[in-house]
Amino acid sequence: MHVQIYHNPDCGTSRNTLAMIRNAGIEPEVIAYLTQPPERAVLRAMIANAGLTVREALREKGTPYAELGLGDPVLTDDQLLDAMQAHPILINRPFVVTPLGVRLCRPSEVVLDILPSPQRGAFAKEDGERVIDAEGRRVCR
Repeated sequence: MHVQIYHNPDCGTSRNTLAMIRNAGIEPEVIAYLTQPPERAVLRAMIANAGLTVREALREKGTPYAELGLGDPVLTDDQLLDAMQAHPILINRPFVVTPLGVRLCRPSEVVLDILPSPQRGAFAKEDGERVIDAEGRRVCR
């Protein structure tokens, strides 16, 4: 079973997502997308398979989004993809690809919807929020 995470180790959401994948007993392919950005066709397909528009997959915070004028609604998907390829920090994260689908895992527990294996025990996010109980079941908020 092949699982990929487009990961930024400086991002808490990305770290929590990776930890939940591992809590399911899966060791994913970790792709450091800032240094190994996906090819354009892969990025386009990943965004589409996640049910997003290219604009929805753009990250604004902590990026050159404003400086590049990417909020301009006349920009095409191709222009936005060009910017994402030139500046991978503009790719929102973490994207996770599994045999069950692709998701932008924001919040991190979205990953639970596409993991092919159940959680193996309790899990809490870095901030202490419980997500999975001791029996491996999702905690309702």
